Amino acid sequence: MNIYKADLHTHTVLSPCGDLEMSPANIIQKAKAKGLDILGITDHNSTKNCKLVEKIAVKNDILVLKGAEVTTKEEVHCLAFFENDDELIDFQNYLDKHIIKIKNDVKSFGYQLVVDELDQITEEIDWLLISALDQGINQIEKKVHELNGLFIPAHIDRARYSILSQLGFISNDLKIDALELSKFITKDEFICKNKYLANYPFIQSSDAHFIENIGDVFSTFQMNEKSFTEIKLALKSEQGRKLF
Repeated sequence: MNIYKADLHTHTVLSPCGDLEMSPANIIQKAKAKGLDILGITDHNSTKNCKLVEKIAVKNDILVLKGAEVTTKEEVHCLAFFENDDELIDFQNYLDKHIIKIKNDVKSFGYQLVVDELDQITEEIDWLLISALDQGINQIEKKVHELNGLFIPAHIDRARYSILSQLGFISNDLKIDALELSKFITKDEFICKNKYLANYPFIQSSDAHFIENIGDVFSTFQMNEKSFTEIKLALKSEQGRKLF
């Protein structure tokens, strides 16, 4: 078994809150400098920069989990990841269909840019990507798992846009692959206040919007190799794979 460092919550220039330095090339360069082995690309309600980040990452021996940070109807932020491009495209179509389309005000919220390998702009998204979908958390979780994806409620310790801040509890009916903590709390601190969640697997991520914050915190996986399948096994603590 090998040990891998993973930061599974990173925004690019596609997120309106993402700094303009967060180009795919810059992100991978910083991830490599920070010693990360696995990186999750999670722009708000869009996956359109994922495949380019993955293309650059392969050249640098970094595994990219392709996905998005989805905002549910209840304004809960959740991470969704997919292994295959076909599943990623299906989920992008689902996002485009269900996001509440409000025109983006660049001066208020920032640019939303899809770029190429030379950091040239290929598309600018007109509607505000931080808007919610018209789908509830249970509907989104079901869609993610229909596409064989991973579903992880994001930064659940935060006072806004988390499953606990918005709903007050985590339903047993919700099929969760892991829970994410922000960099502002330790797992022990969180479990001390929320003992009923102790049996869930936890990841911790930077939620980086700026280059310097990539890898501020990370999760550690014990796996045979870097792959989507191995990560699934580690989240379940199966076949000797583990999440620390």
